[in-house]
Amino acid sequence: MKLSVIIPAYNEKNTIKEIVRRVKQVELPGVDKEIIVVDDGSTDETRDVLKLMEDSSVRVFYHSENRGKGAAIRTALEHAKGDLIVIQDADLEYDPEDYPKLINPVLKKKATVVYGSRFTGEHRNMLFWHYVGNRFLSLVTNILYNTTLSDMETGYKLFTREVLDGIKIKARGFEFEPEVTAKILKRGTRIYEVPISYAGREYIEGKKIVGWKDGLVALWCLIKYRFMN
Repeated sequence: MKLSVIIPAYNEKNTIKEIVRRVKQVELPGVDKEIIVVDDGSTDETRDVLKLMEDSSVRVFYHSENRGKGAAIRTALEHAKGDLIVIQDADLEYDPEDYPKLINPVLKKKATVVYGSRFTGEHRNMLFWHYVGNRFLSLVTNILYNTTLSDMETGYKLFTREVLDGIKIKARGFEFEPEVTAKILKRGTRIYEVPISYAGREYIEGKKIVGWKDGLVALWCLIKYRFMN
């Protein structure tokens, strides 16, 4: 079995080398890894760092301009060869040591989609309004799609290839999270959640999500895909 680790990156010169090192270091018995990094038009030295990292286990693709996280993921999916696919942010908020937690439910035939919940595992406390926004969007997801997710917006999402092959993703930005969740749930696929560790960044450390504007976009996506194709 092969795991494709998709890493969308935008202006992450300080963390990209370390996160790739951590992904490589994770031991997954019986599971091969491929790492696909998409530089989403970085304007710092991220590209220079990545060019030195490309090898047989790390493939890098470059956007000529910043298109958004969703667009970077879509580019990576075009090249991913794994039976399983996991999204890995390029910062250090999510720990690759949690991969076994995400993969085990699939290996045990309990799930085809697994989300890592930041609210059920150990974590560095996030900003209050980010917490409120995340919980609100999860609540809306649960109401609209008749489920009980604790963390819809989590960056750790793992899918089997078959699940993603049946879904057309349109998102260009952070709306990837609600779009893929909505389309999976609308098809009747239940999402399995596992606790993960989380070390959220502050804005001064490079956190990219703007705040309430992203929340409004996510809310609209959840409503739109519930009642539209």
